[in-house]
Amino acid sequence: MPSVALPIAPGVTAAQAEVRFGRNVRIGGHDFSNQRFDRNRRAVIHLYDRTPERQGCVWRADGRGGKVKICHLRRLRR
Repeated sequence: MPSVALPIAPGVTAAQAEVRFGRNVRIGGHDFSNQRFDRNRRAVIHLYDRTPERQGCVWRADGRGGKVKICHLRRLRR
C-alpha cells in the first residue's frame, strides 16, 4: 500500500515556526514559562546530570542578526 505525505500547513516551513511557552512550563525542572522563540530569537538548552562548569543562561549573537539563549542547566529531579 503506498504511503502519502500531506503537508499540514501549506507554505509554512520549519524556519517560519514560532514556539510560545505558556504558564508552568518546565524543561529539566527549570522554569521556562512565558517565553517566545522564533527564527531571530532561538534557544539552545543543554541539560546535565551533574553541575556544569558554566551554569546558567546567557544571550549571544548568532551572527545572522538574531540572538540565541544558551543555557547550561543541571537536571532537577523531583
